[in-house]
Amino acid sequence: MRTRTKSFLFTSAATLSLILAACSSPETGSDMSADTEASTETYAAADAMPAAATPDAPRTNAFWWPEQLDLTQLRMNETTRSNPLGEDFDYAEAFMSLDLDAVKVQIRELMTTSQDWWPADYGHYGPFFIRMAWHSAGTYRTWDGRGGAGGGQQRFEPLNSWPDNGNLDRARRLLWPIKQQYGEAISWADLMILAGNVAMEDMGFQTLGFAGGREDDWQAELVYWGPEADMLASQRYDENGQRLERPLAAAQMGLIYVNPEGPNGVPDPLLAAADIRRTFNAMAMNDEEIVALIAGGHTFGKAHGAHDPNECTGPEPAAAGVEAQGLGWENSCGTGNGADKVTSGLEGAWTSAPTRWTHQYLQNLYNFEWVQTRSPAGAIQWVPADTEAAMIVPDAHTPGEFETPVMFTADLAMREDPAFREISTRFLENTEEFEAAFARAWFKLTHRDMGPRARYLGADVPAVELLWQDPVPAVDHPLVDDGDIERLKSDILGSGLTVPQLVRTAWAAAASFRDTDMRGGANGGRLRLAPQNSWAVNNPEEIATVLASLEQIQGDFNDAQTDGTRISLADLIVLGGAAAIEQAASEAGHDVAVPFAPGRTDASAAQTDTESFALLEPHADAFRNYLGDDHSRGPAARMVDRADLLSLTVPEMTVLIGGLRALDANTGGAAHGVFTDRPGTLSNDFFVNLLDMSTRWQPTDAEYVYEGVNRQTGDVTWTATEVDLVFGSNAELRAVAEVYAFGDGEDRFVADFIDAWTKVMQLDRFDL
Repeated sequence: MRTRTKSFLFTSAATLSLILAACSSPETGSDMSADTEASTETYAAADAMPAAATPDAPRTNAFWWPEQLDLTQLRMNETTRSNPLGEDFDYAEAFMSLDLDAVKVQIRELMTTSQDWWPADYGHYGPFFIRMAWHSAGTYRTWDGRGGAGGGQQRFEPLNSWPDNGNLDRARRLLWPIKQQYGEAISWADLMILAGNVAMEDMGFQTLGFAGGREDDWQAELVYWGPEADMLASQRYDENGQRLERPLAAAQMGLIYVNPEGPNGVPDPLLAAADIRRTFNAMAMNDEEIVALIAGGHTFGKAHGAHDPNECTGPEPAAAGVEAQGLGWENSCGTGNGADKVTSGLEGAWTSAPTRWTHQYLQNLYNFEWVQTRSPAGAIQWVPADTEAAMIVPDAHTPGEFETPVMFTADLAMREDPAFREISTRFLENTEEFEAAFARAWFKLTHRDMGPRARYLGADVPAVELLWQDPVPAVDHPLVDDGDIERLKSDILGSGLTVPQLVRTAWAAAASFRDTDMRGGANGGRLRLAPQNSWAVNNPEEIATVLASLEQIQGDFNDAQTDGTRISLADLIVLGGAAAIEQAASEAGHDVAVPFAPGRTDASAAQTDTESFALLEPHADAFRNYLGDDHSRGPAARMVDRADLLSLTVPEMTVLIGGLRALDANTGGAAHGVFTDRPGTLSNDFFVNLLDMSTRWQPTDAEYVYEGVNRQTGDVTWTATEVDLVFGSNAELRAVAEVYAFGDGEDRFVADFIDAWTKVMQLDRFDL
């Protein structure tokens, strides 16, 4: 194997240090659609260039101090700085003005208009567009909700230059005329998925539907894609090679799913089955969905391995020269395209009609005996034992020539693994069931990261409500008005529930939200349901007490209404937090109103996928000074990650930490970081006392716990965690903390806290 040294993302070792510091989470696959990257070539990224790439290249702080807390993730939440469309641009409004049918007609025409610079296989770009859509969506993973089609991240590094995404840069260039024509009315993120859907329908498959609403990102996300320094390496399993490091899903660096040749190139279908199951499960797919996706996806198109990628292909897009204009993998063999295309090194099609929907994939899987062989590029694949009788696949570019169908090791897993075999034989015998399963699985694959159905836009949104969409009931009653709200707040505050109890409960409900896949949040009132009502971070016993009181208030109020007005428990939980904060601010001398918008409803247990919601459980929540048993990353790094999931900026994270400490919102009533002698009052005491030089901090025997000692008396004044002290030790965080500790800073602190609190409470209010 020849190792080619490339800079696939990083232009210097200093930049590498920055990215690794930002993405130092210890917690993602190969193409299961038309073309898979199976090359075993190693891309050495970390040492691609010397530390100082140019004489004037600045060294980042992360180069000198790699352990310093990196806040880059949160700075990226200030999206308007990079968005050329401006903060007032309304994508939903722009998309809904689009003539979607006209766009689909143009995509269909484009798909059958082959271009000389990149000729279409079989005269149809449909399979190519399916692969593009699949790879755009297929990075989604359940553990942290990152990845997926949202944002159109396939346009940016590292995804743009992953080996598994070879030549997909050309798929997007083919679509550019349509994107250029419709401009801001359709995002790249939506257009890529739409093109995959239109491709399937043009080739004869009826999809479940399509939803728009994915806004484009304007820069690469900082996502931890794995610990490896080399592309296609795999260092993400436990010592037994069984469990994937969380939150990763893909089997190797730079793959979407798994190596189609088998784990690390070992052609064993049963080992491949285990790899496939681990990976797809971590991407929210069960066994039936796995078989449906692989069998359905491999009905279309072919893989490309006419030549050895090591001998023919140039650098990936990120490493190519400016003259390449963002294209990579320039092919120097033969014509460089058409019959000479090189992507994965695997070569061939699965069926005799690669641009039509058929059931041939499953038929061929079982009708032929498959023997191991190698592609022209040397990749391991499988062909029928009787090759003369199997010359049924037309050549993609030369009329009158035929080849045998192929299977990969990952395909044979669908036959050899007992569970997969039961499903694939059932699909073979019940084709309508297979088609329905594939339609649903494809829709889930391409829409899983969009969150609830309330975010779906367009006339092609299917009417069906699916459990993985985290459904909530529609509002079917009058909502509370301002007078009702004031009466309810009075009832809540008069119930005996304390400010800290109400704040902790509201935060537990709303802060389960994650901006990565738009899941969680207060809407649905799922805090009262399993599994959230038993999460350790939520103080289960206290939650039960608070919810019982709120349910009594809810019942009394609803029973007393004669006009049908109702309030949900979900709304009442958030309103309780607002009432508590108003009272806490009043005790500090501030007359404030916390915004509250009714309209949440209460989901039922039947509308809640407990297994899926279990993945939202915070194993660390710095806002409540909670750190679970997993200490694989320090609390401060976990705080930044948690704040990022809530789409917070650096000041928003800072003011929420300080305010929640003052409100005594720690899990279990812990005193760490509660730097005030008036807990439950919304004051800036956390910042004032943290920055007070009369306190000297020293570590304790407990991990990540410190004590503050009065410099004169030697008495212990406060205790704190790493999360608390980082706001004084990190220069960037200290600069923000100082603003809130100013002598006249409390007014700003209270206002900013309420703004940040309201943002978190409304993150899942897609109806607002």
